[in-house]
Amino acid sequence: MTDQIEFKDFLKIDLRVGTITNAKVFKEAKKSAYKLIIDLGDLGIKKSSAQITDQYEPPELIGKQVICVCNFAKKQIGPIQSEVLVTGFVLDDKSVILASADKKVPNGSRLL
Repeated sequence: MTDQIEFKDFLKIDLRVGTITNAKVFKEAKKSAYKLIIDLGDLGIKKSSAQITDQYEPPELIGKQVICVCNFAKKQIGPIQSEVLVTGFVLDDKSVILASADKKVPNGSRLL
């Protein structure tokens, strides 16, 4: 277990749902990854790099809703600027299962 935080600290993290509209192999990445384009509703269309190649192929990602951290600073990863962090669960083999909503919700909805 990690250190406990107050609810007000949790609220500082802007977690939103978005729909993946495009996914391509990120050839320039140092570690195996995909370039993702994610529709976050009123927040706009955002780019992200995700190391999820062990569990997913690009075609199955299209239309998938994922939970993103939207208020991290942008990060330059090779030729793209990652604008959001796509969240997931790390398995024992270090592969990642994406965190997602179990029912369709409007893009940009905040997780609380």
